[in-house]
Amino acid sequence: MFPPAPPVGTTMLPARPSADARALLALRRSASKHHLTEPGPSPDALDELLRVAARVPDHRKLSPWRFITFEGEARTAFGKHLARIHDANTPGAESRDILEAAGLPMRAPVVVAVISSPDRTHKTPVWEQELSAGAVCQNLLLAANAAGWGGVWLSEWMAFNPEVARLLGLTDDERIAGFIYLGTATMGCPERPRPDMSEKITRWAPPT
Repeated sequence: MFPPAPPVGTTMLPARPSADARALLALRRSASKHHLTEPGPSPDALDELLRVAARVPDHRKLSPWRFITFEGEARTAFGKHLARIHDANTPGAESRDILEAAGLPMRAPVVVAVISSPDRTHKTPVWEQELSAGAVCQNLLLAANAAGWGGVWLSEWMAFNPEVARLLGLTDDERIAGFIYLGTATMGCPERPRPDMSEKITRWAPPT
């Protein structure tokens, strides 16, 4: 679905004017986590999406991120662990809350955890490396949309839970940048309020 990457050293176009790309960006909208269903990207299609998602700004080419995918029965197994962790860490948790925790990975046929994996010993600031991981999340959503899939970027409690981090094999320097849910959207989402850009843009001028 996407063209292959050219050989290293190939001269690339600095701009690629595209009406379709402009519309994709101007009208981008996350799918609802409640309205994603089968089918989702196949393993080969997902690998292709991840390859495209990884084409992000990356100062000094560190690739300070990685992916953990949840497909098929792996989602069920991950959900059982989430339910156990939630139950153990939530005194008085109700059964419906535990069941809800178990069902989190089942909200879409494919879930991708984007892991921020900075090299803290490198001279490139960690903040720049973490921003690159965030760009991967957004790029994955855009690639999925361009390929016809609905997607939503969520974090929720499991992105910040140390037991979940250990379960996923994260190192002390790694964090979950987000969980990207991918599948077929069963309905659209209404446009939400957007910021008044006149309040967000400042055109700098030198002090007089």
